[in-house]
Amino acid sequence: MTRILVLYYSMYGHIETLANAVADGACSVAGTEVAVKRVPELMPEEVARKAGAKLDQAAPVATVDELADYDAIIFGTPTRFGNMCAQMRNFLDQTGRLWMNGGLVGKVGSVFTSTGTQHGGQETTIVSVHHTLLHHGMVIVGVPYSCKELTNMDEITGGSPYGAGTLAGGDGKRTPSDNELRIARFQGAHVADIAGRLCAR
Repeated sequence: MTRILVLYYSMYGHIETLANAVADGACSVAGTEVAVKRVPELMPEEVARKAGAKLDQAAPVATVDELADYDAIIFGTPTRFGNMCAQMRNFLDQTGRLWMNGGLVGKVGSVFTSTGTQHGGQETTIVSVHHTLLHHGMVIVGVPYSCKELTNMDEITGGSPYGAGTLAGGDGKRTPSDNELRIARFQGAHVADIAGRLCAR
């Protein structure tokens, strides 16, 4: 079995929704086992509650040590001024021992994101995660243009060759569209396919 981890941080639920779609896509590939987990929250619960954070997410919290157990890790992070969020950065900053031991070398890494606006930094946020994945020696996989939803010009939509994405809107009320969810499912399936091929070598 190819083991895939969908690892995310979601404050308002947009990334959580995409994470589940990514996992559905990965699960559609035969011989794949998928886990969906979150990185720990850094905000005190009272502060998160006042900010309107979604605190009822079902996914368990991941540990750094378990990352090496997976053949592929698909990271989901909202943007913070064109970069990954602090919660994801903090989690990745704790992977030094894995880096020293080469624990993630040759494993597949992929990223998806959410922004408040159409030009809010989806690609730069994904690339900000890529830097860390490259230092770990991971094989980066995006979303190729064989995913026809990337060329949908009939609506405003998130997602790019860098990875799936959604637009939350300035007030956070917009939910992921069908087109965005299809891109997320495609990404999950594509990563699972690539990881499976690498594992079979």
